[in-house]
Amino acid sequence: MDLRVFTEPQQGATYETLLRVAKATEDLNFGAFFRSDHYLHMGDVDGLPGPTDAWITLAGIARETSRIRLGTLMTAGTFRLPGVLAIQVAQVDQMSGGRVELGLGSGWYEAEHTAYGIPFPKEKFGRLEEQLAVVTGLWKTPVGERFNFDGKYYQLQDSPALPKPTQPKIPVLIGGHGTKRTPALTAQYADEFNMPFASVEDTEQQFRRVRAAAEEHGRKGTDLVYSNALVACVGRTDAEVKRRADAIGREVDELKANGLAGSPAEVVEKLGQYAAVGSQRVYLQILDLGDLEHLELIAAEVMPQIG
Repeated sequence: MDLRVFTEPQQGATYETLLRVAKATEDLNFGAFFRSDHYLHMGDVDGLPGPTDAWITLAGIARETSRIRLGTLMTAGTFRLPGVLAIQVAQVDQMSGGRVELGLGSGWYEAEHTAYGIPFPKEKFGRLEEQLAVVTGLWKTPVGERFNFDGKYYQLQDSPALPKPTQPKIPVLIGGHGTKRTPALTAQYADEFNMPFASVEDTEQQFRRVRAAAEEHGRKGTDLVYSNALVACVGRTDAEVKRRADAIGREVDELKANGLAGSPAEVVEKLGQYAAVGSQRVYLQILDLGDLEHLELIAAEVMPQIG
């Protein structure tokens, strides 16, 4: 199982903090550094010193790292026009030497749109479908040819479809709990399906839906990577687990029920349950970005046991 580090900078983090975490991610041999794409904090935090932009952050980190994959869970489709997004992601892919992955979602947090004057359209899922068509269509258009798209929400005419990513195909991630449209979009456009913050049982059901949708679309269910995103809170002792839970404002029992919490052995056992229902990759939601010893512990005592 591939373990990746997933951060939530809108809760309060500078670029320098994120860079330290990304460098630790690489040094400790995790598979990737991912971040959320939000402009406003959530819950009982002040979010200071303020938001950082996902793709600007990843561009900087791309130049400071050499191995880890870089991406978003999930880029908000409401934030950027699809043509602009295709250019941004392709450029960061070039800057990283071909290490970028794009998680793309519809956008959902209305308050951040209101706070920063970003339109929050009523029909988001239809826009997401067109965005996926535009972004992937621009990337796969051969150099020298033109891309056109006439959709309900987006229209492109005579686009040179440049620049091109370094990778022949940037992996696209789609995720969520939707039972029909989400699996269908995944089958059509995605390389990876991510089930966020879900139980083993719900994960198994959703993976089954996605596999069925892929096969209906003429793909093999095994063509996709299946992954989870889960909060992590690991400690060698009960006291260490509690200290880390307190630092992120959570209860240990709740974290054990809904995430990856407890001793390394407990976390390895829980990861095994997810692996048994088909999860190949887990994004560890790390909420205390100043606690690099947490990452060191996971790398030393969890990662070697899950291969």
